[in-house]
Amino acid sequence: MVRVIMNGYSGRMGQVIASLAENDENVEIVAAVDVIRKEGVKIPFYSSLEEVKEEADVVIDFSTAAITDKVLDTCAEKNLPLVLCTTGLSDEQLSHMKETAGKIAILRSANMSVGVNVLMRVLKEAAATLSAAGFDMEIVEKHHNQKLDAPSGTALSLAEAINEGAGGDYEFVYDRSARREKRPHKEIGISSVRGGTIVGDHDVIFAGMDEVITFSHRAYSRGIFGKGALEAAKYLAGKAAGIYDMSDVIGG
Repeated sequence: MVRVIMNGYSGRMGQVIASLAENDENVEIVAAVDVIRKEGVKIPFYSSLEEVKEEADVVIDFSTAAITDKVLDTCAEKNLPLVLCTTGLSDEQLSHMKETAGKIAILRSANMSVGVNVLMRVLKEAAATLSAAGFDMEIVEKHHNQKLDAPSGTALSLAEAINEGAGGDYEFVYDRSARREKRPHKEIGISSVRGGTIVGDHDVIFAGMDEVITFSHRAYSRGIFGKGALEAAKYLAGKAAGIYDMSDVIGG
């Protein structure tokens, strides 16, 4: 049984994970952490991670980037592996994460979905062939109107995957409104749509001469991210210090 501290318990993903954990005999949430207290919670509830007294094997963090540095420091102090799902991290926070990974195991993924992580593998191979054949590469991501960061962490990860496959020398472009010029070949355009209750849609477009290939992923519920986070927690418990990602969890 893997014992989990859920940081960001009262948020949408925290609630999804809590519900999934109730039906998973191999994992137990032993403490909930959030600044917003949920009524009727039967497990110990804390307003900050450093207050938690319960013994645990791993922390799942679905909170906000504003407290990521504190989460990293607290997990290092408590020697707790961390599944870091929070997106919108700054370069300084990513550097802090890498430094902390010298002390504890950290699994970071912008998207916990198994499908998205398999897609990243496929895109690297596709980009290697299609970029060499002169195809332009674009990404369109769509999310609900409550999402704070843009572009999404998943869109950036997809862009990094195709950039790696294409040789690693492409520029990411988020806005073309201030320029009047033809599209340079060595760029990856990333467009964001925010509206309604869209859980998460991502299209990776390879546009060539007289043909277009599109790879798409649609999330119909947050359950896919919750399942991935729990699988990641099971995988990470007991692991040596270092940085891991979902490709380690799904294997291959």
